[in-house]
Amino acid sequence: MVDIEKLLEIMRRLRDPAAGCPWDLQQDFRSIAPYTIEEAFEVADAIERADLSDLRDELGDLLFQVVFHAQMASETGAFAFRDVVAAICEKMQRRHPHVFAGEQIGSAAEQSAAWEQHKARERESRPRTAASVLDGIPKGLPAIARAMKLGERAAETGFDWPDLQGVRRKLGEELDELDEAIGAGARADIEAEIGDLLFAIANLSRHLDVDPESALRASNAKFARRFAFIEQRVRAAGRGMREMPLDELDALWNAAKAEK
Repeated sequence: MVDIEKLLEIMRRLRDPAAGCPWDLQQDFRSIAPYTIEEAFEVADAIERADLSDLRDELGDLLFQVVFHAQMASETGAFAFRDVVAAICEKMQRRHPHVFAGEQIGSAAEQSAAWEQHKARERESRPRTAASVLDGIPKGLPAIARAMKLGERAAETGFDWPDLQGVRRKLGEELDELDEAIGAGARADIEAEIGDLLFAIANLSRHLDVDPESALRASNAKFARRFAFIEQRVRAAGRGMREMPLDELDALWNAAKAEK
């Protein structure tokens, strides 16, 4: 029988000081963190490709990362895997009172609003070591995702554009400021304005209820697919990409866009 105890035992053996794996024994939270992030993205990639077989494997890899961190924590006496499970069980029950405590909530939208209210109350109940409501948003998040979180958290205080048009105007302002920086040739200013533009795009996405990370991944995949189409057509013509004039490549790009 395969169960979580078998995986926990495998992890314990890998970290056994006397007979474990040298590589696993060398790792710590910081060195493993990039692998954890990578596995989470591989889960998202499998979902976007609708590859359920791959998704099963990637979820296993991500679960192994959770077990790895829990094992290292247990070695220091901080917490064990069972504490991780107990904490998430308690949190999910607390945040779903309409399921576990008889509270009445109608629509999914009302549930989403209630979820955010529960999260806000939890933050307020924590010991106040933070000086800002923005503290606690992980700095290790992908930058575009963190921009979304910062905007969401600020909006909880009322600091937000009143409507979509306000965000669109801000986007136009940032484009104008980027043009000015480009005209001045100031490298540091150009970089800063591109950052401001990306931050504004993240907040535009938030107001449109679009996940910018997923949207960009989809656009990346679309570009790669269309570029591969161009490469295939160029090879079929017995030519190289650099040999073809840009107008011919543009024509192939338009043909790729017409492909479904």
